[in-house]
Amino acid sequence: MQAPSLQTEEQNETKAEPAVYMNQKELKELIEFLIEKDIAEFELERGDVKVKIKRAAEPSPAPLPDSRYIAVHPAPGPVPASAPAVVDLAVNAAPPEPEETLHIVRSPIVGTFYESPSPGSPPFVNVGDPLQVGQVLCIVEAMKLMNEIECDMAGELVKKLVANGQPIEYGQELFALRPAK
Repeated sequence: MQAPSLQTEEQNETKAEPAVYMNQKELKELIEFLIEKDIAEFELERGDVKVKIKRAAEPSPAPLPDSRYIAVHPAPGPVPASAPAVVDLAVNAAPPEPEETLHIVRSPIVGTFYESPSPGSPPFVNVGDPLQVGQVLCIVEAMKLMNEIECDMAGELVKKLVANGQPIEYGQELFALRPAK
């Protein structure tokens, strides 16, 4: 024979609702799902159970070297007072070469950079290729959407500044091109 149980109204209400809990397996599956879908922060609240998951930011790749070139000329040394002033007109007469101005194509969105339409396909553009306005340069994947990045100026591709498959930020430099004359 069982002893009668004494319950308060609060206990009766709790019995009406099923207990809400998460076991370790469910929590592990949730974390794996969040990683797979690249979700950085997640919060769930059900009854007395509260789960908040926040992934640490992945370390950013080493910054790429600056692709702009700056000509640096050493400062002339002091001339001794006793030395005769000899000026080489041939050296001083040549005007300095103007620095090449390159147009930089920047990413309009955050995502993953892809240089070709599919793995194993040739890249959209290669260094040295002539480029036209509207020509597709690459694809940036953002939230499972493939966004074509088009050339905004005619010219010649001088340098790719991003590696295939690399995560990129808004405004990050992708390509350097020499404008058409």
